[in-house]
Amino acid sequence: MAHVLIPLPHQDFDPSEVAVPWRILLEAGHRVTFATPDGRVASADPIMLSGEGLDPWGFMPGLRKLRLFGLMLRANADARRDHGALVKDVAFNAPIAWEAIDAGRFDGLLLPGGHCARGVRAYLESEQLQRVTAACFADDKPVAAICHGVVLAARSRGADGRSVLHGRRTTALTWALERSAWSLTRVTRFWDPDYYRTYPDGAGQPAGYMSVQQEVTRALARPADFLDVPRDAPHYRRKTSGLVRDSDADDRPAFVVRDGNYLSARWPGDVHRFAAEFARMLAKPAPVA
Repeated sequence: MAHVLIPLPHQDFDPSEVAVPWRILLEAGHRVTFATPDGRVASADPIMLSGEGLDPWGFMPGLRKLRLFGLMLRANADARRDHGALVKDVAFNAPIAWEAIDAGRFDGLLLPGGHCARGVRAYLESEQLQRVTAACFADDKPVAAICHGVVLAARSRGADGRSVLHGRRTTALTWALERSAWSLTRVTRFWDPDYYRTYPDGAGQPAGYMSVQQEVTRALARPADFLDVPRDAPHYRRKTSGLVRDSDADDRPAFVVRDGNYLSARWPGDVHRFAAEFARMLAKPAPVA
């Protein structure tokens, strides 16, 4: 049994990317400890749970519960079920503080994502979490990162001053997926058009410069080390449409990348395969080169 650390922001974590791995890790016999900025219980992005506020009328209290795009974009039924169990879990309700993390106590690290800037920026910008992540890479412990969680890994620096992802292959939330969700919700959620962009592009920056894919790519040894679904991959459309998510029984929509003891994935649609692969890594880590 491995002991896994899952750090979380105080609010706005993605429910799919936390609850599904938590459930799958526990089913595989592993133990999970959560960490939050101050040791208080974290909360998921409520919009990703309910879907309320993702439609053009979502700013009107009387119409918020009338959902169209919200039902399509929120966490799916599997993830909402797992989240319902997660919030009753003893470990989830007794997190440690980020400053109390001792990386040596843990056998593995899982970095989930979340895009809402209110809570997620503090998580991505935490020097404490970057040091913990760097320590886990330095000790070649199994590390898994999904979606915006890969940004936290990319910002973590090793002893050589480079990103811990320098020289590794990875995926993350692609600009294609991020742009499609942002393009839709900047219209449907017109009063908050950058909801899907944690870091909007600045003045004079090209489109997508502050996207997850481009920031992560800038941390790598070569742009080619950022991997997306190959055109000739089986089920290419299913994997790249942004409309189909994987499940315990069907991993065809998923795309993950493993490089030694490091595992990455793009978005909640990959999360079941991502978690199952990480559970297997923890049971049998890759040999040290």
